[in-house]
Amino acid sequence: MSRIGNSDLDVFPLSLGGNVFGWTADERESFAVLDAFVAAGGDFIDTADVYSAWIPGNSGGESEAIIGRWMAARGNRDQLVVATKIGSFPAFPGLSAANIKAGVEESLRRLGTDRIDLYYTHKDDTTVPVEEFLGALDELVKAGKVRAIGASNISAERLTEALEASDREGLAKYVALQPHYNLVERGHYEGEVASVVAAHGLSVMPYFALASGFLTGKYRPGTTVDSARASSAAAYLKDERNVRVLSALDEVAQAHDAEVATVALAWLAAQPHIAAPIASARTVAQLPALMAVGGLKLSDDELTRLSTAGA
Repeated sequence: MSRIGNSDLDVFPLSLGGNVFGWTADERESFAVLDAFVAAGGDFIDTADVYSAWIPGNSGGESEAIIGRWMAARGNRDQLVVATKIGSFPAFPGLSAANIKAGVEESLRRLGTDRIDLYYTHKDDTTVPVEEFLGALDELVKAGKVRAIGASNISAERLTEALEASDREGLAKYVALQPHYNLVERGHYEGEVASVVAAHGLSVMPYFALASGFLTGKYRPGTTVDSARASSAAAYLKDERNVRVLSALDEVAQAHDAEVATVALAWLAAQPHIAAPIASARTVAQLPALMAVGGLKLSDDELTRLSTAGA
């Protein structure tokens, strides 16, 4: 298990991404994936109020609602760590105190729960002083509606500002960061943001951990994959560096008799301060490669080989 920052949240070292629920996975498929995830030892589920407003006919909240109905049907809420986000939902955009207070009530309603274990600001809102949104989040923590808070899509400067404001004002403090980070997308996190994480002891839950599916190894030169993410994943093949990453992943995967996706997640999990990479599964068949990350430890030489290929 991984401890999230200085919170009391202990989680399985992989977070199941809920962005596909209500999008590429319907409710029946979503329930099956969630059941299999828990059966394999998983307990950490990541979603957001905006999932999946980008789909014609959807308005947002579909993923939270599916997870809520599943938890109600299974009666397992107390065995789970549920993370969701505020700030990108069309009806509650931004991080004003009013939006946060209204948005959390809607998320709680859709999830069918009285508390959110980890509540992220989905993206920074530079029009709002950090003291305002931290004050609103602090009220939620004190009210028991939120157990811990995290940030996503935020600069090193604003993250530092928020963390220092929490210390100065005695407000709830971020314990986690959810950045865009994987073996072929390292610039969003490594460097200044990672330094802030280390200085404040945050835990990191990277999203797009498998680069929209590219790091599963399914996307190769000359191949076609039937997937809603095919265009974004296949775009990585245009960079020769990313093709080198695939070759290095293949070598390490063969040495461990492991899936390419498992190795890509294991590299991520081995980086400093990573608590649980986030990966989604549209079908139950996609889950074993993700869940195997908890049992795969790469050697220092293998980690260096992968890092060098992706540098």
